[in-house]
Amino acid sequence: MWNIHLRIDRIREEIQYTFIYMLRKSLVSIDQCTKEDILRILSNAKKFEQKPNRRLMEGKVAATLFFEPSTRTRLSFETAVNRLGGRIVGFQDPSTTSSSKGETLKDTILMVSNYVDVIIMRHYLEGAARYASEVTSIPIINAGDGANQHPSQTLLDMYSILETQGRLDNLTITIVGDLKYGRTVHSLIVGMSHFKPTFHLIAPVELRIPDEQKRFCETHDIRYEENLDFTEDIINQSDILYMTRVQRERFTDLEEYERVKNVYILRNKMLENSRPNLRVLHPLPRVNEIAYDVDDNPKAYYIQQARNGLFTREAILCDVLGIEVND
Repeated sequence: MWNIHLRIDRIREEIQYTFIYMLRKSLVSIDQCTKEDILRILSNAKKFEQKPNRRLMEGKVAATLFFEPSTRTRLSFETAVNRLGGRIVGFQDPSTTSSSKGETLKDTILMVSNYVDVIIMRHYLEGAARYASEVTSIPIINAGDGANQHPSQTLLDMYSILETQGRLDNLTITIVGDLKYGRTVHSLIVGMSHFKPTFHLIAPVELRIPDEQKRFCETHDIRYEENLDFTEDIINQSDILYMTRVQRERFTDLEEYERVKNVYILRNKMLENSRPNLRVLHPLPRVNEIAYDVDDNPKAYYIQQARNGLFTREAILCDVLGIEVND
């Protein structure tokens, strides 16, 4: 256990004392994307939905470095590379790599950069992806760094919103659950800031939205309301209902986790009077926060949302590699 903490402290020091600016061709944070960047990627995602198999990455190799567990993100990125005609190397269990022997994150990134054209990385520490982008000239795609950012999830969420609503502007989005540690929540607020949303933010006191995100909303004139109660009245005002799970892995106090894990549960009956255009999203995996009786409701969209991850990540890969996507 001492060795694990030592390695974590060592990586934190690497991140803390590096001040080189992020390379523009990496996708580390959604806030580096302009409105035009977002719309371009979503437009290309639509092209991939219509025709997913295109050999645009033929001759290129992608590395998937997952220092944290993942199902949808890793598999959709790997499927995207395969459908684009590229090759994949990497790992999903860091205990089988030299990082378990004490190799620094910097050395791991530099070593892998010798072999590949793009690195897709998930890490348990905030800022790890940004740091990786600063020590290599190879594009880095952030597949989630701690409780910080998850830009590819945000782009697939926005693609799902666009697909279901026909627009991104002037929507009311209700976000429920873990707003403190939920990196998908933090990224979604930033991504949607270009499109004049209204947010209803529902969380227990222990998991309420951090002040940083509230200041962001205030700076960008984004309307938001915080609520403790998950009511049908709030659901009925919403165009998008974005459910999140309470993430046990982010808690150091398991008693606190037990207190809040089942505070909010969406049941099918709660959707009876909702708007016809309402769609229920969830970054998945779910635990108890969406009852299984919701699955058959036509307003449930979270399985299709996960499918959209393939098309969006194909578009992201082409964007960071500078590959043009034609009709």
